[in-house]
Amino acid sequence: MRSTRSGGFTLLEVLVATVIMAIAVTALLSGLSGAVRNASRLRDHDRVAQLARLRMNELLVDPGLPRNASLDGRFDGPIAGTLDAGWQALVTPFSTPPAPAPQMPALDRVVLQVWWNDGGNRHTFTLEGYKEHILVADDIAAAAAQ
Repeated sequence: MRSTRSGGFTLLEVLVATVIMAIAVTALLSGLSGAVRNASRLRDHDRVAQLARLRMNELLVDPGLPRNASLDGRFDGPIAGTLDAGWQALVTPFSTPPAPAPQMPALDRVVLQVWWNDGGNRHTFTLEGYKEHILVADDIAAAAAQ
């Protein structure tokens, strides 16, 4: 007597294949969720870097920027999207000529600190820039007082 065997799979083989596929799909999904989290963090960091560059450029070209005073603000509206972010800046004299006189150029240092909140964590980074400042009589009197 010959036994005839059909070309199908046994129940045990189907169960083993299902378990292997379940493990593979679980590993794939956990790796995918980690990649999505990393992409979100990178997107936020990139957006904050662009906002910081924009704010620094605005500070560097502003001729009426007060010296030795702290400035701060928030990034609002469509420019920041859903990101909760803000900035703080300080402009200080960096270099003046040895014999300062009105209408002579001097150099100011601009320090910009940008912050943003990410899931309850506050992140910050700092940018520095330098801008030319034309001296006026008040600047020379303030430098002499120091």
